[in-house]
Amino acid sequence: QVQLVESGGGLVQAGGSLRLSCAASGRTVSNYAMGWFRQAPGKEREFVAAISRSGGSTNYADSVKGRFTISRDNAKNTVYLQMNSLKLEDTANYYCAAKNSIFRSSTYYYTRRYEYDNWGQGTQVTVSS
Repeated sequence: QVQLVESGGGLVQAGGSLRLSCAASGRTVSNYAMGWFRQAPGKEREFVAAISRSGGSTNYADSVKGRFTISRDNAKNTVYLQMNSLKLEDTANYYCAAKNSIFRSSTYYYTRRYEYDNWGQGTQVTVSS
C-alpha cells in the first residue's frame, strides 16, 4: 500500500488559484497512476483529474478542463493539482488517489473511483464570492 497525504487546501475567492499537493510514501510512487477526486456535501465523490505513472498522459473532467492542471514529480513522490479561475462550484473536499499500474503501459491512467485502491484523507477547498 501507498500512503497519501494531501495539503494546500483553504479558502479562496472566486477567480483565485490554489495548488494542492499529494505526498506519497511507502512504495515506489513511480509505479502508481494517480488521480484527484472531489466530494461536495450531499454529493457523490467525482473525478477531477488523472495522470499516468510516467506523467506523460493526463485526463480531466469537463468541468475543470482548461482551469486545472495535474502534474507529478516522481523524484519528490508528489502529485500536484494546480487550480486556476476557481468557481463557487469547485468548493469540495479534494482527495488524492493512487493505483498500482506497473503491469499497464506507463501512459495509462484511471478515471473511475472504483479503480483506485489507495486514498488520502482529503483537503478542503472553499471558494467564496
